[in-house]
Parts: sequence; structure tokens; C-alpha cells
Amino acid sequence: MFENYVSPWMDEELHIMRDAVKKFVAKEFAPRASTWEKQGFVDRDAWLKAGEAGLLCASIPPEYGGGGGNFRHEMVLVEELAYANVSGFGNGVHSGIVAHYINNYASEEQKLKWLPKMASGEIISAIAMTEPGTGSDLQAVATTGILQGDHYLLNGQKTFLTNGQSANLICVVVKTDPAESASGISLLMVETELVEGAGGFSRGRNLEKIGMKAQDTSEIFFDDVEVPAENLLGDTEGKGFVQLMEQLPQERLIIAIGACAAMETALRHTSEYVKERKAFGKRILDFQNTQFRLAECYTEARIARVFVDECAVKLADGKLDATTAAMAKWWTTQKQCEIVDACLQFFGGYGYMTEYPIARMFADSRVQKIYGGSNEIMKLLIARDI
Repeated sequence: MFENYVSPWMDEELHIMRDAVKKFVAKEFAPRASTWEKQGFVDRDAWLKAGEAGLLCASIPPEYGGGGGNFRHEMVLVEELAYANVSGFGNGVHSGIVAHYINNYASEEQKLKWLPKMASGEIISAIAMTEPGTGSDLQAVATTGILQGDHYLLNGQKTFLTNGQSANLICVVVKTDPAESASGISLLMVETELVEGAGGFSRGRNLEKIGMKAQDTSEIFFDDVEVPAENLLGDTEGKGFVQLMEQLPQERLIIAIGACAAMETALRHTSEYVKERKAFGKRILDFQNTQFRLAECYTEARIARVFVDECAVKLADGKLDATTAAMAKWWTTQKQCEIVDACLQFFGGYGYMTEYPIARMFADSRVQKIYGGSNEIMKLLIARDI
């Protein structure tokens, strides 16, 4: 059913790209997905292969090693990974978020230093916003970065970093002026190879999660860690909060895109199953309850897709506002959890077995309502415009 729908932002070039990405993921990633889930991280060579294939930093200008595309190219990558049920490869953070902080706010020297290696996979990036006592309220971060001569002295703790064990470049949200709120926030780029051997910087264990098993998620700790002053993003301190607010709509839309693809994937698996599985002498699909419930799910998934496609077009044109992005994030992730749960029910006991994709999708879906700003926060943001 979804095959008959073509997103309005797709064109011939993107169709060619989608076919290439699909083949790459099927060959290089899908066969290794179960291994990555067991070990809790994606092997570094997978990043290098993705870089060699041109799948990293697809929307970054070619003069910095990127693919020269736009957000539509990132959408294709997010979707194809979701369709293949490869949840551990943290390219959404790496290419869709961190690379754009650098591309939008870094100096020319910084761009040339980091982006080409991010595009090749030599550098794996992460962003450090959340703290043990601070989630969606970014103005309340306690980690400090105080300028002392030619370097910043970092102290504090961050948690829930996607790519946390693997990252060698981390965008850290800090207070460069602890006396201020939003105006005291800055973004500092921490190159781990410079600080890991110097003392004061450490990574916690790879956190055990309900789902997203292949995605390494970590805590990091700073104890008088020296970061070069030139690693500040932006020409002056105190611009971090504005930079975050400008980029969060894209982050939230990336999450919404993943939600749409997950819904479609769950419904595809479920449709195939109910056509084959029999109960009481007939296919599960032949029961009216199955037909009605799947009809509802397909309709909601299509509504989500159309809405997100509209948001994607707006983002590509620089017209996506924060309120609409918040709407897309909370509604699609809510529907993702509801639809995957409904699909799992049709599998009966098999749906609870992790050897079935639907079980892993059920576990992976839950975090979608939390990261990128919890759905409750999204509703508060929307309410401010009422």
C-alpha cells in the first residue's frame, strides 16, 4: 500500500540515491545488525564503509567533504535504515545534527578541520546536552566551561550520548557564564583524542537500554578538562542557546521521519504475517477485527507521512517553524508507539520474541517519545502559540 505513495519531495536523483542506499544497507549493515545488538555498538569500520559510499554528511557542501545535498538526502538515509530495521547506526546525530552545527556556526578553519573527516567516517561525532539532573530544560545545564587564557576548563557530567562510546568529536553544551541563564550557554567542540590521555575526561559504561541495543549510549565526565579556546562554536560566547533553538526543529523532524518509516515497516511485516498465519481455520487477516484495526493503522501512518513530507519541504526551504516541528515530533512518535504495539498484538506470543523484527521495533520505539525533547515538552511549546 505504501509503495503506491510517492513523497512530493522525491525526484529522480533521490530515487537513484534511495536504490543505492537500500543496496548498501542490505549488503553491509543488515547482516551485521544482530551482532551489533549483542555487542552494544556499531563497529567503526561500518562508519568508514558508509563514508566511502558517500552516505555520511550527505547534506554538507562538497567543499567540506560532504555530498552537497540537502535535508531530503538525509531523509532518504533515515528512512532506509528504518526500513531495514537497523537502529544502531547513529548517523542521524552525526550527519543530521552535529555536522550542521559545525556547518552553520563554525569558522572556516574548524569546518575544514572536522567536516571532511566526519564525511569519511574517520571522525564519529556526538552531542552532549542532557545531564543527570537536566533534560529538556537546557537553560539549567550545570556543566561549565570557563575561559582561562588560551583554553576552556570544563567541569561537569553529561549523559545519554548517542555514539557515546565511539565518538571522537563531541559538541558539548556548557555554561561559559554560570551567572546567566540562556545567555550564558555556549557550545564547545571536544576532540577526545586531545583529552582522553591527559586526565580529567572519562566515559562511563555503555548504558543498557530497553531497546536501541546496537546504539552505544554513554555518560561522559569532565574534571578540569582543558579544551582549546578556538574550539568554541561561534565568534563569541553566549550564543549556544540560540544555536540550539535554531537547529532543534531539524533534529525533531529527523525523529518524526524515523517514526513514519517505523510505522510503515511494522505494518509491512504485520500485513505479510496476517496473510499467512491461520487461526480457527482461516487467515488472521480474514477476521473483521484485523481488517478494521489495520485499516486504522494504515490511515494514521499515511496521515503522519503526509504531514512529515510537508514539514520536510518547509525545512528544505528554510520555513519550518519550531511549533510545527514540535507537532510533528510528538504526534508521529505517539502514533509510532501505538501502531507498533497494535501490530505486535497480531503476532501473538511470537510478537514477544526478539527473533521477530516486530519485537525489536516495539522496544526501539519507546525512546522516540523521550529524546529530542519529551512529548510533554513538545505540547508545552505548541501551547505557547495558542
